[in-house]
Amino acid sequence: MENHKLSYLSPLDGRYAKITAPLRAHFSEFAYIRTRMAVEINYIISLSQSLEIIRPFTEDELEILHTLENNFSLEDAERVKEIELETRHDVKAIEYFLREKLQKTSLLDILEWIHFGLTSADVNFTSLALELRNARDLSLMPSINSLLSQITNLVRDTKTIQMLARTHGQPAVPTTFGKEMAVFLARLLKEREMLNAHKFEAKFSGAVGNYNAQIAAFPEVDWIKFNQEFFEELGLESNIITTQILPYDNWLSYFQKLYLFNAILIDFSQDIWRYISDGYLKLRVVEGEVGSSTMPQKVNPIDFENAEGNLGLANALLEYFIRKLPISRLQRDLSDSTVRRNFGAALGYSLIAYSSLSRGLGRIAANKDLMQSDLENRWEVVAEGAQSILRAAEISESYEKLKALTRGKKLNQEIYTNWIESLDVETTVKKKLHQLSPLKYFGLSEKIAEEVLALIEKDSTL
Repeated sequence: MENHKLSYLSPLDGRYAKITAPLRAHFSEFAYIRTRMAVEINYIISLSQSLEIIRPFTEDELEILHTLENNFSLEDAERVKEIELETRHDVKAIEYFLREKLQKTSLLDILEWIHFGLTSADVNFTSLALELRNARDLSLMPSINSLLSQITNLVRDTKTIQMLARTHGQPAVPTTFGKEMAVFLARLLKEREMLNAHKFEAKFSGAVGNYNAQIAAFPEVDWIKFNQEFFEELGLESNIITTQILPYDNWLSYFQKLYLFNAILIDFSQDIWRYISDGYLKLRVVEGEVGSSTMPQKVNPIDFENAEGNLGLANALLEYFIRKLPISRLQRDLSDSTVRRNFGAALGYSLIAYSSLSRGLGRIAANKDLMQSDLENRWEVVAEGAQSILRAAEISESYEKLKALTRGKKLNQEIYTNWIESLDVETTVKKKLHQLSPLKYFGLSEKIAEEVLALIEKDSTL
């Protein structure tokens, strides 16, 4: 029972284990140990190859180091955890593990260079920066791109379908369904671009950020330049102005972007839910599914509800990171350490939500007949256009005339036509008014949707 998936405390590793599985490669305890060991190994190699303060390594010795890095196993991780039980320090346990592995090799003479001049924060922050970057590139972005491709298809398929738009939840003016979806797509594309472009920072500047230990041993070395080049090789950016901890601002900027991306998707989920409720979207019935334990007729929008809930959980964690992590007592305190270990949870809930939205989008179809029927029965929605025509013709009290005709009332074509004929205006004005109808009064909605779709054409990832 202890290791059965039905016994897991968190749904991330239980109910949703299959969806969140890709993140284990980045944020599991095993992954964190493995990444920190890889950072230590690459640092040793750089001290030899870039700075030449360690003797040159032979090809066989480099092979030993790279094999340790690439073939790190669960058994190796368990040995690190055994050492940690004695040290009560996770990074020191990794150092001692490396010492064990290299003691019986020709690298015995370089053991004292392991973790040289570093503090645990240097290794931890660099490892987490790599994990955040890799999780984004290998797990989040593929899921996000797939989701945006589906929304793109929805925009493309519905850009000409006229629909009654609402403001304050009340009938407003006509639009097209595709244009309303294009607004979400455009917002999400902007945030995705910023998420994708974000450069993660790291630091290797020692116990209080001044390179004290490195300078004491090798004052002639340009440690700032070395670290910048080292991180550039890893695809990270070096922050040289730190205390013992790397200021979290850079990472939190990334979390803020992800928070906003998720918040837009909450808005999207809620609107889709409403469109399904109003019948504007139809849900495909899946054979064998049950919508209610007692009401057999139900087909529920559960995927969009699931997405909304998981996006809320993700953003609750992201908001806490943003609120908590800019603050650290003096040089540092460890209250951030346990919080950092939950980065994967925030991304996990996000990934579940993206998967739910993707599944839900695969089951919806626009109910064109109902959308057009609603418009045809709502002639009052052309009031905005009618009063604008009268204003342009310099007819006095144009707004008031339409207000008297329409406010709180439901119009049909006959009532609207009779009202036009009752007006004391020129024939050309009446002609313009007669040309208005709910199915023709949708402005540039199609063009706006096309503009957003044109952005997609330039994006090779979608």
